[in-house]
Amino acid sequence: MGSMGRPAQISRDAVLRASLAIADSAGLDAVTMQAVARRLGVTPMALYRHVAGKTDLLDALVEGLLTEFPLLEGDLPPGERLRALGRGVREVARRHPSLFPLLLQRPAATPGSRRVRDAVRAALEETGLGAEQARRAERLLSTVVLGFAASEAAGRFRDHPRSVIDEDFACLERVIGQVLEDLRRPGYGPALPRRGRRGEHS
Repeated sequence: MGSMGRPAQISRDAVLRASLAIADSAGLDAVTMQAVARRLGVTPMALYRHVAGKTDLLDALVEGLLTEFPLLEGDLPPGERLRALGRGVREVARRHPSLFPLLLQRPAATPGSRRVRDAVRAALEETGLGAEQARRAERLLSTVVLGFAASEAAGRFRDHPRSVIDEDFACLERVIGQVLEDLRRPGYGPALPRRGRRGEHS
């Protein structure tokens, strides 16, 4: 197989694209080192120069999903950057429905994934949150937005027109805004939920 010089042509990016294509067509379980190697026309051993194994491959797929939409930098207000990020996440979920739930299962492990997470935290700090509050807000925000996008991509809202789902998401953005307001309040901290705000959970 090496006579064509083919293995030299593969890169981490090629491995990532092949993995993404397999996941899109056959589901996440179909993504194995053997399947990716077959698709690229190389031996599985050739892949190990670019990914350390299945775990690394999954982390790379997370990075691929998170970096598929542009990170808005610069002069835009932080709220606008965060809203654009939410739109980007929903589009990626619609393009890769079988793969997207991976984002709910794995933390940001690669430099590319961490860059996206850090950009969200930076935007949150610009809204007036301290570093620790921004970390917490990012965790809450990403869980809510990724969960909504995953539900949408999986067809959970299929009985509703797209306009209604868009309105739902806009409503969610307002809720997130309220959470950020709460986190900015002095003294609002981790102990609060234990005291049961405004009535206990039903």
